[in-house]
Amino acid sequence: MPAGSEGVPALPHTWRPFGARVAGVLFGGMLLVVCAFAWFGFDDETRAKFTPFQRATLVFLGLLAFSAWFALVRSRVVADDDRLVVVNGYRRHEYAWAEVVAVHMPPGAPWATLDLSDGTTASTLAIQGSDGERAKRAVRQLRALANR
Repeated sequence: MPAGSEGVPALPHTWRPFGARVAGVLFGGMLLVVCAFAWFGFDDETRAKFTPFQRATLVFLGLLAFSAWFALVRSRVVADDDRLVVVNGYRRHEYAWAEVVAVHMPPGAPWATLDLSDGTTASTLAIQGSDGERAKRAVRQLRALANR
């Protein structure tokens, strides 16, 4: 499909990051498997040397890594008839379409940004530059929605 040939997507429409979710699942899963094999590979004497505080620290670090991954996974941009909802991590922002002036993602940018009518910008972690053509298509669709 040539650039710009996509029409306005049917609303409501949701965009989510793809590559970051896949990488998080694969590498997080592999890390979990390696840690589990290492733990169960220790003999009883070595496992007994870990104090409850050390075990709690490992669990805390695992939960911290999971919360960071989950924040990225739940990032999304939802276009409705009357508004644009941007969820970045654990924060949610709602913008009326009149507030969205432009959508940008220059080459090399980590994610798309929205120019707002009050002169500020807003990042959209759901549209990641690392997603390649998928991200470019999402930016074109958002621009089409903002310009209608």
